[in-house]
Amino acid sequence: MFWRVYIDGRRTEHIEQAQKRDANIKASAAIPQTNDEVSQPLKMPGITYHEINFNGSSFSRMLMSKLSWAEFFRLAGLMLFGYRLDAIKIIAPHMEEMGLVGLATSSMDVCKREVKQVFDVLADEKSWPVLVHCTQGKDRTGLIVMLVLFLLGVDEAAIDKDYRLSESELAPEKEQRMKEISSIGLTEQFAVCPPDVVSSVHSHIQKKYGTTEQYLEYTGVSKEAINRVKEILLVTGSQSDR
Repeated sequence: MFWRVYIDGRRTEHIEQAQKRDANIKASAAIPQTNDEVSQPLKMPGITYHEINFNGSSFSRMLMSKLSWAEFFRLAGLMLFGYRLDAIKIIAPHMEEMGLVGLATSSMDVCKREVKQVFDVLADEKSWPVLVHCTQGKDRTGLIVMLVLFLLGVDEAAIDKDYRLSESELAPEKEQRMKEISSIGLTEQFAVCPPDVVSSVHSHIQKKYGTTEQYLEYTGVSKEAINRVKEILLVTGSQSDR
């Protein structure tokens, strides 16, 4: 499979990877690269990349609204002096309290611009085939894939089964992932696939927005774009006999 478009939903992980690459490059004089090259994630030629930050300003504001004033000023000071991971540790207890389900539904509510960006890409037939990717491929990526499948009318049980497959596929790197997660003050719940994520996201859409189409329109995705995504992905009529 060759992907034309690659949707990447990471940010903090890009910084960490750049630091690791920088360390590896400094250890090898045989790979001369500029600082700008080191600071960027590896990219394959011939593929269009869309780096859509689901942990951007809207998501950050939502999390910071849960901080006390003391926590807020501590976080601001750490960020000011470049201690990003230490700053995240201040937010971590609030993320723990919300859990992955709470973060997923809250992301839907506040990350309207990011959801629209993704669906604008998906609505362009020239973008396909598309690879949607984040760090573990189950949270930010999972949310986008859920929205697409809900839009297409896929049965919730089938979506849930597909989502849970991610956990077994991530098992080989769980130990390393736990080290990274615990380093910012989070626990094992962020390394697994909670059994109620799909049903909770679907229920949240139905209770607050009505339908997936209505939710997408709320984010700014046009009806035309919604219909194009469905036309691209649904197999109907004569196509089903091919």
